[in-house]
Amino acid sequence: MLYIPMWKRVMIWSLVALGLIFAAPNLFYDRVERHNDAVRTIEAQGPTAELEAERGLWPDWLPSNIVNLGLDLRGGAHLLAEVQVSDVYANRIDALWPEVRDALRDQREAVGNVRRVPSDDPAELRVQISEPAGMPQALEAVRDLARPVFTFTGTGARDLEIRSEGDEIIVTLSAAERTATDDRTMQQSLEIIRRRVDEAGTREPTIQRQGTDRILIQVPGIGSAAELKELIGTTARLTFHHVEGTASSADEPPGPGNILVPSADEPGRYYIMQQSPVVTGEQLVDAQPAFDQNNRPAVNFRFNAQGGRAFGEYTAANIGRPFAIVLDNEVISAPTIQSHIPGGSGIITGRFTVEESTQLAVLLRSGALPAEMIFLEERTVGPELGQDSIDAGQVAAMVALAAVLGFMILSYGLFGIIACVALLFNISMIFALLSVVGATLTLPGIAGIVLTIGMAVDATVLIFERIREELRTAKGPARAIELGFEKALSAILDANITTFITATILFAMGSGPVRGFAVTLGLGILTSVFTAIFVTRTMIVMWFEYRRPRTVAL
Repeated sequence: MLYIPMWKRVMIWSLVALGLIFAAPNLFYDRVERHNDAVRTIEAQGPTAELEAERGLWPDWLPSNIVNLGLDLRGGAHLLAEVQVSDVYANRIDALWPEVRDALRDQREAVGNVRRVPSDDPAELRVQISEPAGMPQALEAVRDLARPVFTFTGTGARDLEIRSEGDEIIVTLSAAERTATDDRTMQQSLEIIRRRVDEAGTREPTIQRQGTDRILIQVPGIGSAAELKELIGTTARLTFHHVEGTASSADEPPGPGNILVPSADEPGRYYIMQQSPVVTGEQLVDAQPAFDQNNRPAVNFRFNAQGGRAFGEYTAANIGRPFAIVLDNEVISAPTIQSHIPGGSGIITGRFTVEESTQLAVLLRSGALPAEMIFLEERTVGPELGQDSIDAGQVAAMVALAAVLGFMILSYGLFGIIACVALLFNISMIFALLSVVGATLTLPGIAGIVLTIGMAVDATVLIFERIREELRTAKGPARAIELGFEKALSAILDANITTFITATILFAMGSGPVRGFAVTLGLGILTSVFTAIFVTRTMIVMWFEYRRPRTVAL
């Protein structure tokens, strides 16, 4: 019986209406985008008259999700960076020295005095003992510091290689540990870059690893490659050091175990400090822009439990002495410890502007890049190219749509018009889904939509041809329409399920443009099946109930 219950009709038309509502903001793209930017800025910085005017460009009670435009459509910045993974080896060796020193102190009677000696290789730790006869005990004590490397390639290996030369112990990272360190460094760099770009409010960046030590970064909507480099190019490595004294020249020797670091605010002033930091930025859990007691821009920070304990113990033991806050090998502040600072929180002051304090807080909060990055390739994609791409995509979509509509109307008459209306609903639902899930539309994505337009009528063609066959058996039009939908259903599902599986594989295995194509193709298949099986049938049933025709011309 050619009948659809009222609850099904309400559900079908409700989904269609939601598709139209959520797709509508894309017709007013610039206005909605300015509205969304104003809302985000108001939430972060507070309202102003200008921001409230921008916010009023689109009603708050309407959906404001829009399709994100990719780099090739919107313009933006493209960077290819090489991570200097070898830098991490040197940092790891520096962090290892206090452990080695403490381990050898327990063997002082056998090994004598212990001191670190300079090495030409920054990834090598050289420790000299005053009693060479105690070398076997020293080597055994240092080997106890080695830990297993838990990787697929290095299971069973140790992270340190220890040997001796005369009265010196030489400690280096093993090959298995270097491989594992490289992988951790790349994963950490990817995550930190993603956090920094996301905190800057950029939508849908492409950040992915290429090869063993390279990262591809594509950020739509950002002004230039230089702006992107400024955001992610600094390591923002924060450390807190014990200060031994000051110097007026970079040539002054700092002494064993110490380093000489310039002041960021006072040219010609240098601080002599212990090489091993008291606390590092890796133990930082939060950083927020703020103002100090003199109403100058500053940054509040807070350590985790381990860092807070170390910071508290250090400040309790060094009241009245200065300590240095070092950011990227520059002393940004060297306050004197006035009292014990428990809880692991404090404030960084300096000659900051409000923008600089906000940017520093973002960099510290997102974490320190574990290694320096060298930018091998940088490009700024202008919005004009993106607009040309959008215009070309619109032309292609309109031509494809017109051709499909013309074919359906000429081939199936009134039923063809119904199929065309369903196709328009289908396109609106694709854009609604893209907007809701926050997908990024690229040129390959437009190609997927154009392909969907051509494929969307396949299901209706199958249905209409089955109805034609049933009409030839002299059945009534109601029975022919019902059987046409029933018998075409299995073929429609089989064809679209196999295509959807292909789109899923493309999305899972591909990257960048391939995934953009897979997203629009997959969503297009879902909406096409829905509109063909449910929307088209509902419109035909409503027409049939209204006209009650004795025959159907197909």
